[in-house]
Amino acid sequence: MVIDSHCHAGKGDRMTAPWNTDAPIGAYLRRARAAGIDKTIVFAPFHSDYAKANAQVGRIVAEDPDRLIGFAFVHAGRDAGRIFSMVECAVTRWHFRGIKLHGFDAMPTREVCEAARAFGLPVLADVVGRAEVVEMFAPQYRDVNFIVPHLGSFADDWRAHQQVIDQLCRYPNVYTDTAGVRRFDYIVEAIKRAGARKILFGSDGPWLHPGVEIHKIRLLGLSPDQEALILGGNALRLLRPVLRSPTLMRSSRRPVCAASGNSHAHQALSVAQDNRAYLPPGTQLEHEL
Repeated sequence: MVIDSHCHAGKGDRMTAPWNTDAPIGAYLRRARAAGIDKTIVFAPFHSDYAKANAQVGRIVAEDPDRLIGFAFVHAGRDAGRIFSMVECAVTRWHFRGIKLHGFDAMPTREVCEAARAFGLPVLADVVGRAEVVEMFAPQYRDVNFIVPHLGSFADDWRAHQQVIDQLCRYPNVYTDTAGVRRFDYIVEAIKRAGARKILFGSDGPWLHPGVEIHKIRLLGLSPDQEALILGGNALRLLRPVLRSPTLMRSSRRPVCAASGNSHAHQALSVAQDNRAYLPPGTQLEHEL
């Protein structure tokens, strides 16, 4: 199974750049199908209200649940005090499977990490070249899996690439994705030093072509087992069953859900059925060491 672990979907509301204006999923899905991509992790573009943005992504996922897997976007600063409730809503209402945040908004906080821990979710944390912050949250939350996209920098910062490669080697709970990494030899080095088990294929669609991004993985000349890990196996392992009603950190308030416009019939699957829906028959989820 091939999984694109990094794609935006929906509309932003700031309209000053592509990444906060519109992330149309239609053309991406056609390109992804042609490239042999089976499933895609999607999350909102930049938005001034991520509760509303997550509801929009929830509707998009509900329209194509066999191919799309949702992550909840949060602003670690602006959403402080309601992050647990936002994540609870995303998990229970839309069956989202992870948390996304961006350093241009705010870096990860304890509130974000504790919500991820409570629900057993991975955190896709774009550190915008500031790889040093990984040294803060990764050892503090060793039971939370962090995916640092773009090998630490979409802006082609080779220093960040080097530092994240070192962190992949030192922290069992730190992973990266290949979305938009232009310096090909840093992907080679990351696999050589940290192993294929720590790398996820991502495209940063819809703005980057998934066929181009997946071709980088094909060009690595890996063994079939290594390539399979990067193209989907690692994502499957990190998308472990989530906890719908965590015993720790129970919310005393209603989940923060913007109106989604969907019937609850779309969410009729049981927890177990939902968690297995993304796995091929017979797949056994591994546990992080």
